Amino acid sequence: VQLQASGGGLVQTGGSLRLSCAASGRTFSSYRMGWFRQAAGKEREFVAAINNRGGSTYYADSVKGRFTISRDNAKNTVYLQMNSLKPEDTAVYYCAARRFGGSDYYANEYDTWGQGTLVTVSS
Repeated sequence: VQLQASGGGLVQTGGSLRLSCAASGRTFSSYRMGWFRQAAGKEREFVAAINNRGGSTYYADSVKGRFTISRDNAKNTVYLQMNSLKPEDTAVYYCAARRFGGSDYYANEYDTWGQGTLVTVSS
C-alpha cells in the first residue's frame, strides 16, 4: 500500500481541519491505520489509530475529545478530524499503515508511511 496525506494548512486557535490519507492498492481494509505528528525539534508522536474495520479507535491523551479518526474502506481513505486546535498541535502530520500484532501506539510498528502534511495553528 502507498499513502498520500493531504488537508494540512494554517488555522487559528480553536479552528478545525480535516486531514485525509488516501491509500493505493486493493488491500487497504486489511491494514490498521495511524496518525502521528512531529513538531519542529521533537520526536514523532502518536496521535490516533483505527483498526482495519473502523470499529476500534485509539487516541493520545493530548488529543482525546478534540480529534476523531475514521476510515472509509470503500474509498481507501482514513481521516483525522481535528477540532479545537491549539498552537501545540502545530506539526507535520503523517499517516501510517501496519498489519496485525504489536501495538498501534509505536511508530516502529508501522510498515508504510505517507509523506506528511503540515498543520500550523496560530495563536
